[in-house]
This record gives sequence, C-alpha cells and structure tokens, in this order.
Amino acid sequence: MNRFSIIRTSTVSEASTRVAADPEHRRIRAGGIDLIDLMKEGLDAPDELVELHSIGGEDGAKMRGAVGTESGWQLGSLVTLGQLAELDVLPVGYRALQQAAGMAATPGIRNAATIGGNLLQRPRCWYFRHADLVCLKKGGDICYAQTGDHRYHAILGGGPSFIVHPSSLGSPLLALGATVDISGSGGTRTIGIGDLFTLPTKNPTGEHTLAPGEIIVAINLPAAAAEQRSAYATAKEKQSQDWPLAEASVRATLSNGKLTDVAVALGHVAPIPWNAKEAAAVLEGQIPSKALFEKAAKAATTKARPLEKNAYKVPLVQGLVRAALHELTSIPLPA
Repeated sequence: MNRFSIIRTSTVSEASTRVAADPEHRRIRAGGIDLIDLMKEGLDAPDELVELHSIGGEDGAKMRGAVGTESGWQLGSLVTLGQLAELDVLPVGYRALQQAAGMAATPGIRNAATIGGNLLQRPRCWYFRHADLVCLKKGGDICYAQTGDHRYHAILGGGPSFIVHPSSLGSPLLALGATVDISGSGGTRTIGIGDLFTLPTKNPTGEHTLAPGEIIVAINLPAAAAEQRSAYATAKEKQSQDWPLAEASVRATLSNGKLTDVAVALGHVAPIPWNAKEAAAVLEGQIPSKALFEKAAKAATTKARPLEKNAYKVPLVQGLVRAALHELTSIPLPA
C-alpha cells in the first residue's frame, strides 16, 4: 500500500473542493472499509485521504444525525450500519432498512462502515479485485466474468459488465423511496436513490453518478403511512462475514385487507439495486395470498437473463421475494 496523508477539513465544502481539484490523487474517507481494501489490493493509490469525520458545525451535525420530521426521517451519511440497526425510534415502516443494516458483514465492520460508504462501494467481483487483470470495469476491453466464473454475478441488467452492486442498503432504500442529499464544489442537490446508481451500459467503469468531489451528506426517508410495512430477506452461503447471493426488499401499506403503495427491490442480482416494478404491479391493490406472492415472485424475474453458472439465482430471488412478502404481511403494527 502506498504512503498517503490524512487531510482534515472542517466543512463539506472544503472537503469536496479539495478532492474535486485533484480527483486522481485524492479520495473521500468516511468509514474507509472498502477504500482501505482497494488500497491494500493495489487497485487504488491516492496521495491524500480527505477525512469526513473531522467536519463540524451544521455539516457535521447533519452527517451524524438521525432526525424525524413531519416529512419523514433524515439519516446522516456518517451514521454507521451498527447505529442504524439499533435505532429503536425509527417507525416500523422502515424495518427493511434496519434488517439489512443489522445483517450486513460482522459487528466490527457494522460499527465502522457508514451509510454513505455502503452505497458507494466498488464491486467485489474477483476479476475486478485482481490487481493483474485489466477488466472492462478497470478500462479494459472485456468482462472476464461473462465467460469465466460468474456464479455470483448479475442475472438482471448485466452487460457489458456483469458485476452486482455490493451495497446492503441499496435495495431497502430503493423500496422505501429514499432520496439523497449531495454536496459538491458546484453546490447541493437532492436526487432519488435510484438516480445515484448507473448501469454499465452508461458507464462501464463506474457505479454511481456523483461528480468528482461530490459527497453524500444525508439520506431522506419519506414519511411512512401509519399502516406502512416493509421487510427484507437475504441468502448467503454462510451467515457471518459473507456477501449476499441475493436480497429482496418490499414495502407496502396493508389497509382494508389490500396491499397498496407497493414497491419491490432486489439486491446483489444486478449492477444496480434493481427496481422489480413487474412484481409490484402484480401486488398493487390485491388481497395477500400465497398464490399472489408466488405470482409476484415470478414476475420479479421476468427480465432475468442468467449466465451459465448463476441461473440458481432466479429461483433463489423468487423465494426471497415470497419470504419478504410473507413477513411483511405478518408484521404487527404499533397500537
């Protein structure tokens, strides 16, 4: 790993301006879990790490806060996954997000990894992580996974790169309709969580739409209706310190015996957190039943185009969608 300097700034503007001035040699550091991995693996060699934890004042308070308002909840980007999982004041309607945070990685990693960092991780594809291979994701001409060992790769939205997005929080945030507050040298903006990510057809070497130096400051969750529920289901080869094979997150309001305002999102099956609109359409306005959940689960994978060695993800995703839906409809609401 190369030698580097830690730069501590007092405002988001200072941090973003510094990185934007030399994005090739400077990186933002929050929890640093993925960044340090990339540096150890020889895939990144910045001269400076610009530290976000030194930021104070209003910027620092916003980035570390978890605040509920009439319009919803705002979670600072420096809130750790461990803090999010244990935040007992969040409404039950956001349960899927807390479940995902609590099941990610290990307790030690959850206590360091931040919400913002989790959303901006680089792919965990072993071809991308191999320092001696110049794959498509690193500016080469080929995605080695397409004809190589692709058992953990994309079945949806793949091509020309078949990576899966590694974020644990991406699919529940997509299902919950979250927005993201972003600050950079050019000012501030708010975008839908789905607009944060980009498919390899648009940018084969990147995974997000942030400009150089832009920083995620906070994530906004829209107000949850009194009868809103959400649930998250995941499958891993081993329960601890492993990446999911697939994830499903669902959100719905259960009122008068029918499901409304339904959203279904999938994780670790596409280069971006995947909006399974077809499944949501099947469920909208319907009375919950085993047969309905089976139909929605199949609809979630209608666009799946698995590679030779990862077709197992299709029935796996369907099972996770069914499991999340059964859990969602069994969640007791506060009196």
